[in-house]
Amino acid sequence: MAGILCKCGERRTSFAFNELLFEFSNVRNSLRTHRNVSTIIIPPFKKKISKWRSLIGKSKRVFSMDAREKSRSLILKSSKQTRVPVFVMMPLDAFKIDSLGTPKLKKIKALSISLKALKLAGVHGIAVEVWWGIVEHTSPLAYDWSLYEQLFKEISEAGLKLKIDLCFHSNVHLSSKQKGSVSLPCWIQKVGAINSDIYYRDQNGDLCDEYLTLGVDELPLFCGRTALQCYEDFIVSFLDKFKSLVGHIIEEINVGLGPAGELRYPAHPHADGRWKFPGIGQFQCYDKYMMEDLKTAASQEGKPQWGEKGPEHVGCYNSSPSGTPFFEFEFGQQGFLSDYGHFFLEWYSGKLIHHADAILGKAATMLKKYRQDDRPSVLLVAKIGAIYWWYQTLSHAAELTAGYYNTALRDGYDPLALMLFRHDAALHLSCLEMMDSETSSDYFCSPEGLLHQVILLFD
Repeated sequence: MAGILCKCGERRTSFAFNELLFEFSNVRNSLRTHRNVSTIIIPPFKKKISKWRSLIGKSKRVFSMDAREKSRSLILKSSKQTRVPVFVMMPLDAFKIDSLGTPKLKKIKALSISLKALKLAGVHGIAVEVWWGIVEHTSPLAYDWSLYEQLFKEISEAGLKLKIDLCFHSNVHLSSKQKGSVSLPCWIQKVGAINSDIYYRDQNGDLCDEYLTLGVDELPLFCGRTALQCYEDFIVSFLDKFKSLVGHIIEEINVGLGPAGELRYPAHPHADGRWKFPGIGQFQCYDKYMMEDLKTAASQEGKPQWGEKGPEHVGCYNSSPSGTPFFEFEFGQQGFLSDYGHFFLEWYSGKLIHHADAILGKAATMLKKYRQDDRPSVLLVAKIGAIYWWYQTLSHAAELTAGYYNTALRDGYDPLALMLFRHDAALHLSCLEMMDSETSSDYFCSPEGLLHQVILLFD
């Protein structure tokens, strides 16, 4: 079962809810096999955040916020004073693709009965993934919302609420046996077949086609549109189609920002065997467009040589920080603590922040009309990955390759929190039901330490 901390409001008096699975017969097993889906959602900032300050030298910066004030929405009331709204997640294989290529719900009668039973059991709502690869599957700007129209109708008629995940990624990487897998839109794949640099690439030249590389965010490579415009147009179409439900039936919208919907790089691809826990992963910036951007950034820094290639001596996917020079304290002028290391990691993580800032900014503007006092609000959410292995080392190498410039000497989640504050967005942090005592000391894991660091941003 997955605990989630949510926004406090007049209509939603509770602060936490559990996501359950449809397979109630497997609840006992779910406690063991679904531990990795535990999440926490931290409400939007309500207080002003002061400017950043550098606490130590240029190559060893630690960033923090001054005068953080505790948000009232984080004060947990006792269980006697609150209700816990329960959301059940729709299974991935709830739909099928017919012979004409049209997505349709499977076993509608059984679904309707199940939804009514959930309502009678006290369930508050349903969490639904809305896939770009389904809705805009065949051609650009040709949106087919029929599957979700039917699904949302069934859910609302059962008296249940909705929590929406807008998914701009593919999940076919999860497993060859995965039911209900969804790829990127067919027309996007056709672009990728001609130009594979629209996808992430590692230092070995291997691709990850789960999500479009950040290098194409502002390039009109998709039938005249940039990647950001594709995401924006999709959100506009969704809100226009379901405007009567937003803020009434739809209570939360989680905007996908990367692989698995998380704001990160695909630095730890486990599906094809390249990576296995607890490997540090690899940087994902070697497509043509990211490398061009790196060259530009290096020239602007007055160090054009820094843009000729990515970091050296970074090991492989399954390396550990120890013995990998870039992530070691002693590695001179090319390590993560050097001026070069600081430049590269700020650029690499900054691309992620800029990406989220652009998408959430558009989404927040569109949702403003649903945040008026005369109607219920809808919560805007962004999700990040919980990279907790090697957290107790100096470099936090696994976080660095994922795009979080967080080390023992630098708080890498501050800029993310500040960006969320600007858009009044909440933070969704997954996989944090674990305790340090449950992890191997050999891998310097600290899920508790990571959670504590993020929670402190809201104190």
